[in-house]
Amino acid sequence: MRATLRWAHSDLRTHRGEALFLVLATAGIVASLLLATALFGYATNPWQRVFAQARGAHVWLHTDRAADAGELAALGGVEAVAGPYPTASATVAVRGTRASVELRGTAERPEVGRPLLTAGHWIDPADPDGVVLESRLARALLAQPGDTLALPGTPRTLTVLGIADSPERRYRPGEQPGLVWAPPAAVPDPGGQVIGLRLTDPGETDYAVQRAVTVLGAGAIGQVSTWEQARAEAQGDNRLLGQVLGLFGLGALLAAGLAVHGAIGTRIRGHLRDISVLKAIGFTPGQVVRVFLLLHLAYALLGAVAAAALTQAFGSRFPGRLGDAVGVWQGLPGHTVALVAVPACAVLFIGATTGLAAWRAGRVPPVPVPRPAAARGGGLSGAARGALGLRVPRVPVRSRVRGRGARGAGGSGVRGADGPGAPAPAKTGVPDPGEAAGVRELEVRVPPALVLGWHKAFARRPRSLAAVARLTLPLLLIVVAMSAWTTIDRFHTRPEQVGLPTALTVRADAGADDRGTRTLLERDPRVAAAYPGVEVAALVPGQTATIALRGLGTREEPYPYALAEGRRAHGPDEAVAGQGLLDLLDVQVGDWVRMTVGDRPQILHIVGRSIEPENAGRVVSTSLDTLRENDPGLTPTLYQLRLRPGADPEEVAARLAASGPEGLEVHAVANPADGLSPLRGVVLGLIAVLALVGLIELLTTIGGTVREGERDLLALKAIGLSPRQITGVTVTATGCTTLAAVLLAAALGLPLAHWLIDAQGASSGIGAGIARAPSPGLLAAVGAAAVFGAAALAAVPSARAARRRLADTLSAVA
Repeated sequence: MRATLRWAHSDLRTHRGEALFLVLATAGIVASLLLATALFGYATNPWQRVFAQARGAHVWLHTDRAADAGELAALGGVEAVAGPYPTASATVAVRGTRASVELRGTAERPEVGRPLLTAGHWIDPADPDGVVLESRLARALLAQPGDTLALPGTPRTLTVLGIADSPERRYRPGEQPGLVWAPPAAVPDPGGQVIGLRLTDPGETDYAVQRAVTVLGAGAIGQVSTWEQARAEAQGDNRLLGQVLGLFGLGALLAAGLAVHGAIGTRIRGHLRDISVLKAIGFTPGQVVRVFLLLHLAYALLGAVAAAALTQAFGSRFPGRLGDAVGVWQGLPGHTVALVAVPACAVLFIGATTGLAAWRAGRVPPVPVPRPAAARGGGLSGAARGALGLRVPRVPVRSRVRGRGARGAGGSGVRGADGPGAPAPAKTGVPDPGEAAGVRELEVRVPPALVLGWHKAFARRPRSLAAVARLTLPLLLIVVAMSAWTTIDRFHTRPEQVGLPTALTVRADAGADDRGTRTLLERDPRVAAAYPGVEVAALVPGQTATIALRGLGTREEPYPYALAEGRRAHGPDEAVAGQGLLDLLDVQVGDWVRMTVGDRPQILHIVGRSIEPENAGRVVSTSLDTLRENDPGLTPTLYQLRLRPGADPEEVAARLAASGPEGLEVHAVANPADGLSPLRGVVLGLIAVLALVGLIELLTTIGGTVREGERDLLALKAIGLSPRQITGVTVTATGCTTLAAVLLAAALGLPLAHWLIDAQGASSGIGAGIARAPSPGLLAAVGAAAVFGAAALAAVPSARAARRRLADTLSAVA
């Protein structure tokens, strides 16, 4: 045991840098996996907790006032019914901030979909103007209990009595109105009612919706929302962040395991004599294996424990969503198990890869086997021998020579052709007095360091390919991370290419003059175009869900949709749809779809697939003229504003709200990339971890190349190579290996990144076609930095080895 510890201590002193990088890489990998676990828990558990405590309804039906909720309670599979509650659409304002809301009249606190108070108290029957706000709406309005809400256009005001959490769909400016619970007296003129259904089997949600629509009639249904939609919105970008961290964490873990495996294999090849001596003095194969295994397990365990401790102590202090996620995750029941299981699995994986490589050390014989005089397959190829000058390509050149004083055959790189037996040159015309009668041949040579370095990098095919593959994996993941960064940046720099051609949404009061509103909006010098439109809820075929049916723009001024497939909708009854709608209806571009708006059917021909960031892609869009053909009395209820380049959306919104009528609402269009801002820091951290893993593999490659070149030093010096040229051989070999890995990573990483990003876009409903690769200049800069950085790292140890004493070289060869 004492000898084992001394050997381990000696190995640690010899490879301090490699040990440090391995510890740091393991810590980064484990930290990313723990953060991914925290984000997954944060994305799922808070909403699930609220839904369970509130006894949330699985289906919410917005109907007209004549619908009978008693018939729904008699349906099979319905456990309980909430409501009906009268509802009315309104706009509230506080301290200059406006929001569209749904006033819901509730005489008593509901038993199904029960709001969970987080501040204040419930509605007081004695206060007819007291209301309770949903928590996300309250955060948007910066409202607290005791604040007064104004209803623009009316003299009425409402007083905030409390704030509550709800498992229903969350408030989104310009898309989903906020929820306000109010006494029935505060909803004097309801425009409809809402009914909630709690089911015995949540898996039968679609069937329950279908039966409810059949009982009430399609014309009575205004909108249907389900618990699955609410959960998806609540999870939102947190789940995507968790998926990114988990994917890259697992990839980095695999790369680290392969790097450790390669490091141990290289070290075994460099210490065959030492291992044989250990076995000769009594070490068993198991003891040799345990030395390598325990040493690298100690590195991995140190990094994993450090990552777990730092995440536990400082994770909740991370800025933004990551800190919130870790804080919530630390309070969940399975937190302690995950905090132990994730680092343990990472250590076990690294231990498994270490054991495979260490097993080879146990098989080293006690008596060293003499090395072959030449490596298997290591002979120089014909091209290499020709480049070295052993088989020289000769290029005939005609030169001007005056007398015998000119360079002849002894000149550098030039061989005369006028020796004995050489043919006489042909004479045509009058010879130039300055031209020699002979023809000389120029020898083209390549520096020996380049040829020998290339040969050393790729002579041993299996070993060379393994080194290139291990170095390719972290570089490939870096290319994928750079592609993710570029795609996110595209949402901000080129939003019109990802389904966000407009920057502002304007909603006017019902009955507002269309022409006057458009004139007001287009009069602003920073507004390039104002597209009138309307958005209604439509029942899909089968009546299992509602989708968003939008009519934007006119045939004379079409709305600039971002198309990923097909063509624009120009003719009658033509429309484009998002990926979420195509998946929901199981249709493709070119199909006809039928939907129901109220009691009117609408049949549209899908001629293109648009990139739709809103409503999970469950959107079908056509022109306003097409919808007017089915409903001539349809008037615009919203306007999408495309701004001029360089315009500030917030400034334009404030100016329009100040100059417009009282009921004009102006909101900035939500950009899905705004919620992914923490992903930029995550990508940078992952690139740093992957760079550490790549650095470990690079040091392993350099060390192996230097050790294998020790026995060639005498031969290289014997043929006249200087120490600088010998150093160039190792530097060239390392650079060629890195260059091959860079090219392979780019060739494989770009298609992989494109597929992963588009797959994520398709699963979220936005649709494929959003992926963008990094610019060629950035890829070339990163590749050049990797190659030149590897060459610089290899220069120092190779220069030291090239200047070794003759006695040390003979000892190494022995």
